[in-house]
Amino acid sequence: MNVPDDTAPSWTAQDRRLRRLPDLAHAGAYVVDERGRIVEVSDQAERLLQRPTADLLGRDAHDLLHRGRYGEALPRSRCAMRQPLISGGSAQGEGEWFERGDGLLMRVAWMVTPCRLDSGETGALVLFHETPASAPPPHEAAGATASMSQLDRLALLAETTATLTASLDVEETLRQLVHLVLPLLGDWAVVDLLTEEGGVARATVAHHEGGLVTYRDDLEGPMPPVPQESPMPLSRALRGVTATLVSPQTYQGPPDSGIAVIQQELFRATGMHSACIAPLRGVREVVGALTVGRSGQPAAFTTADLLLVEDIARRAGLALDNARLYERQRRVAETMQRHLLPQLPTVPGLQMSASYRPAPRASQVGGDWYDSFVLPDGATALVIGDVVGHDLDAAAGMAQVCNMLRAYAGAEREPPSVIVDRLDWAVARMAETTMATAVLARLERRDDGVWRLHWTNAGHPPPLLVERDGRTRFLEDGHGLLLGTGIPTVRTDAAVDLPPLSTLVLYTDGLIESPTRSLDEGMARLSRYAASLAQRPVGSLGDVLIDRVRPADNDDDVALLTVRIPDRPR
Repeated sequence: MNVPDDTAPSWTAQDRRLRRLPDLAHAGAYVVDERGRIVEVSDQAERLLQRPTADLLGRDAHDLLHRGRYGEALPRSRCAMRQPLISGGSAQGEGEWFERGDGLLMRVAWMVTPCRLDSGETGALVLFHETPASAPPPHEAAGATASMSQLDRLALLAETTATLTASLDVEETLRQLVHLVLPLLGDWAVVDLLTEEGGVARATVAHHEGGLVTYRDDLEGPMPPVPQESPMPLSRALRGVTATLVSPQTYQGPPDSGIAVIQQELFRATGMHSACIAPLRGVREVVGALTVGRSGQPAAFTTADLLLVEDIARRAGLALDNARLYERQRRVAETMQRHLLPQLPTVPGLQMSASYRPAPRASQVGGDWYDSFVLPDGATALVIGDVVGHDLDAAAGMAQVCNMLRAYAGAEREPPSVIVDRLDWAVARMAETTMATAVLARLERRDDGVWRLHWTNAGHPPPLLVERDGRTRFLEDGHGLLLGTGIPTVRTDAAVDLPPLSTLVLYTDGLIESPTRSLDEGMARLSRYAASLAQRPVGSLGDVLIDRVRPADNDDDVALLTVRIPDRPR
């Protein structure tokens, strides 16, 4: 068994390099690593789970598959199949529930036993098969909350906290909230959010039916403003007053506001006969309201149910408040980062384009940069660089290094190695300790019409040259020590003639590095995709390369500069 070492690998359809487990007649099989992530799958498991291998590999088996009797997320403390994974022993049982790819529940009998992975880790082999039992009928599910013990409720609240705080994305938090309350508490979930502009938007209307959750886009959208004096439940919840038990009769009278009209339409469209409405409170203010309703489930909500929904809403409000604050900071940081990056010059004959993507899960500002400017003698300078880190300090260091390099390069005509050596001396003496990698290149057109590139490389990934016919090669000459170490070094220059209609790609390591793959694999992937896009317009080439090449598990920002050499005049 061949498994990666990363804690959260990303798998695609091209990653089926692992050996497939042999098929058993009726049982599915999969292997998990020490962290509970699926690393191998049998064909029969694919068929039973109705999930393709690409959707299984690298995913946490518990989070993806394990469910309670009513389809609710199953707290890890109540999962019998996790016990042998923790203890390293073997166990078997039945009566557990898996969620298939189509959203339906499957009751399984199972066996778990330890196994040795090729990496040397101890994993576990899981065998399972479907047992002749269906998911609970609606009338059984209707009594789910009534039959929940205090321990079950505490476990659900703990799972709510753990699940909702795991994401800083508003859309993902809403999706997880729907998954937590449906179908365990009801068959409808509605989330109304207060916008930053002071308005109200119905962000989510979700319905659970037949084992599937569907979203009613026709019931979502902007809402009227919150009336400050209205005694109606949703208006009170959006003002942060209290949670309320609601029925269609609550909204049968003449509406006192536009929100009440929307609520009348909601009850008519959904058929809800009972609902709980609770405020979503953040740290400083109310962020919205959560409605959990029942239409297919016959039992009405009780006061105990309302208290449980209110507790869930309180946790969801804090998670949504954090996610919105993070997204607000991310937008500000990304705007600042983009304003730090320069505008590309217009050079007759050359086509140039630059792309930048912030770190997906970090502070959204970083040290990656690109630059290009016309030198006093008419040649074009090309720069790609990366200051270590992806935070405000890295962005500040990037701005200083970028400006110093421009100043040194424009002072007088010198080889790139001399300019970078002077820059290295300055970086090593900056007030804040800064280390960086960079490529400085000088591109000029000779009298015979040939474009020639001179460059030096300070510890950076080598530029990629892509010829018009798809042949590629990395420009690995001129490589030297990175900037800011304070270690004396002798830097060298390299030069090459660029073929007509070839494309030069300068990039930062966020495009090719992955915790689960070697650097050589990342460079080979870049070369392969760049070759297939050799004749694509430069304007869109950088963004397409980032989309296709950047590893999903890379948590770094990416800067990319592409230059297309013109055809030689006849």
